[in-house]
Amino acid sequence: MKCFLNLFLLIFVSISIYSQKSEVKNEENFVEFKGKVINAENEEPLPFANISVVGSNITSITNNNGEFVVKIPDSNLLSKVKISFIGYKTEIIDLETLEGKNKIISLDVFIVPLPEAIITIPKNVDDLVRETLSNANNNYLEEHNVMTAFYRESIKKKKRNISLSEAVVDIYKSPYKRYQKKEVIDLLKIRKDTDYSRLDTVAFKIAGGPYNTLRLDLIKYDVNFIPLFFMSNYDFWIHRTSEINGLPVYVVKFKQKAEIRDPLFYGELFIDGKNKILLSANFSLNVEDKIKSSRLFVRKKPRNANVWPVKTNFRVDYTQKNGKWYYNYSNSSIDFKINWDRKIFNTTYSITSEMLVTDWKLNDESNYPDKNNIIKPSIILADSKKGFEDLDFWGRDNIIEPDNSIQNAIKKIQRKLKRLRN
Repeated sequence: MKCFLNLFLLIFVSISIYSQKSEVKNEENFVEFKGKVINAENEEPLPFANISVVGSNITSITNNNGEFVVKIPDSNLLSKVKISFIGYKTEIIDLETLEGKNKIISLDVFIVPLPEAIITIPKNVDDLVRETLSNANNNYLEEHNVMTAFYRESIKKKKRNISLSEAVVDIYKSPYKRYQKKEVIDLLKIRKDTDYSRLDTVAFKIAGGPYNTLRLDLIKYDVNFIPLFFMSNYDFWIHRTSEINGLPVYVVKFKQKAEIRDPLFYGELFIDGKNKILLSANFSLNVEDKIKSSRLFVRKKPRNANVWPVKTNFRVDYTQKNGKWYYNYSNSSIDFKINWDRKIFNTTYSITSEMLVTDWKLNDESNYPDKNNIIKPSIILADSKKGFEDLDFWGRDNIIEPDNSIQNAIKKIQRKLKRLRN
């Protein structure tokens, strides 16, 4: 698990921040569409439903409320939109269907016939997982490309938002084949606000920024997850079967063997049973051992404080274009407790981050940005409040529609900035 150290690094310091010069892409005409995706049976919202514009690389995703927003260039206004979610029947609709505000899109649950489910269940689940995780050379993007992505990270103290960062980045993604050039990130635009008055006596910061979510690409960074030589430490079993886009999906549950004491992962893998492709993963880290799990996350801390994770959750989703799959979305959520010497009560912090690829293009020359524009994997995003005052800050860039909690945080920041101006 030593390699997992690169996934999330927290740092407790005074004010020590890396910043990045923002760049803005050329604006072009676009139309913004909004909607909400729900379960047709019970009308419950479907978070993390995939929204893609047919015939392009433009994608979006629903938030925790099932809501989404997608900006379509004029050149794609005659396109159709595909809405997909594992376990539900995929819908393809005309863009004009989304005209107006907050259109509701209902997805029907897909039910696998019992005889089919029995026949298709593999006998050796370990082999299924091993083949899936080692299948990068065959089923995933083979070219260098540049992915434009939206990144968001937030810190809560108990239930109160105390820091919010949002950014648009370019990810210089290398092919999924082994031993490729390392991947780098170029920060294009950012807005961030932190309420330091609520951060106890030290600043609580996240090191790594968008690199943390990028490294949740389990196919690319399998060594951060379950290396093939490590699989014997896990139990795998088929939990249920499902479907997406006409393909059978195995929902494989996994957890560490009872005799293993180190903190390892547990969760679910969603695998295309026909082609052995990882479609999605939802997993957590065993944090029962406070000391060992703390070492995986905490880089520096005050001597008079004990810090340990109490809850973790990670997610990664892949999407397909022209028969090849690629990283599309990932998120993480980690709850920490801080126990200060000579204090009666603990303090709980919640850290969440997510990143969505909103568009991509081939990088034919395998060109990388200038070294001065590449952000470091150890970056701590700098405060930049100006973007919260600009209602058109994102321009044509697609973002993840903020859920109620994030919307409230943005409104509070805007009110605070307004008071400061007055």
